Amino acid sequence: MQLLYRFAVGGLIVSLFAVIGDVLKPKSFAGLFSAAPSVALATLSLTILADGKRYAALEARSMVAGAVAFLIYACSCARMMSKNRMPALAAAISGFAVWMACALGAWLLILR
Repeated sequence: MQLLYRFAVGGLIVSLFAVIGDVLKPKSFAGLFSAAPSVALATLSLTILADGKRYAALEARSMVAGAVAFLIYACSCARMMSKNRMPALAAAISGFAVWMACALGAWLLILR
């Protein structure tokens, strides 16, 4: 039953964010608004139902820390590709170390 609920809530939220992404300009935002936020919201709603609000708050805080680490990763990859003329694969692999350092740092300093 939980899996069915996950599919239903995830599908509805994905559709909602897809509509929001379709309205916004440029169209490259559509993918941004259809995937990650909807999965996160569906997961959080299931976590609230299964484990309570306190545990869901901890999970949400972890998601925010991961999102910040990913933002730093994306910015570092973009900088490496634009300023250093690094190929995308090399920038992505190098940026992984940046993401790992940020994610582990956030976990050690804030989430632990």
